[in-house]
Amino acid sequence: MKQWEAMEAFVEVVHQGSFSKAANRLNVSASHVSRLITHLEQRLNTTLLFRTTRSIRLSEAGERFYQHCRDLPNTLAAAEEAVSALNQAPMGTLRITCATTFGERYLAPLLNDFLLQNPQVDLDLHLTNREVDLIEEGYDLAIRMGALRDSSLLSRRLCDRAEYLCASRQYVDQNGMPHTLAELNKHSCLMGSKTHWVFSQNGQRKEIKVSSHWRSNSGPALLDAIRRGLGIAQLPDYYVKDDLASGKLVSLLAQYQYPYTGVWLVYPRTQLPSPKLKSICDYLIHRFDQEDIFGSWSKRP
Repeated sequence: MKQWEAMEAFVEVVHQGSFSKAANRLNVSASHVSRLITHLEQRLNTTLLFRTTRSIRLSEAGERFYQHCRDLPNTLAAAEEAVSALNQAPMGTLRITCATTFGERYLAPLLNDFLLQNPQVDLDLHLTNREVDLIEEGYDLAIRMGALRDSSLLSRRLCDRAEYLCASRQYVDQNGMPHTLAELNKHSCLMGSKTHWVFSQNGQRKEIKVSSHWRSNSGPALLDAIRRGLGIAQLPDYYVKDDLASGKLVSLLAQYQYPYTGVWLVYPRTQLPSPKLKSICDYLIHRFDQEDIFGSWSKRP
């Protein structure tokens, strides 16, 4: 801070042509300004100003130093205004990551609506089923499903999500349906990106790892495999809700269904969230809370 203060004092002395006038502009004493200039000269190991009782004059070194420093006060003021503006209204780039299908179906349309209302915000949306390291890869926000593991991040609940164990009627007619969790090993299990299925047994969360002859990190591919009768799988409600309602798919082991897992807004821990981050989180929570997002959008082609 002393260095910046000394440079500011130096520029003001040159502008005003006087230590006392510069001191008045900076609202400090003339002796304080003199000490700052002396400190600056000692640090640079050179004379910046030649001083007499009547005037001051720049040395050659002082002239060169002044050319580099003269715009610093204006630059600092502009920087402060820019930061102040950021703290008042959403602006700047939002880097967001989300699982592919959820992002395409539900998140992207809401983000586009948000951008229409906030034209000073730019969007960088990265859709991937890989769990991104927010801090290492420089993301502002992630939308994540299920249980959260990284306690160094902050989170807000976006909405509930139920997982359904499903099979096609064709598969059930040919292979029957399981009645207990132990019977899952007797069936053709299709796995998505998760390594375990989640159930509730005696009021407790229970994760079961099943053997599988089919695996994909694509939710739509997994849903297509279920529809074609290749086996049974566990998928979130927004994938299978319509098929369950129409009877194309059958819900299995409903007595063991885990009540709800969450969809979360996750972001790095900071001292003060930026307006753009706070605004997008508030906006998404409001939209999911007020509208039947899954019910209306899951029917879109």
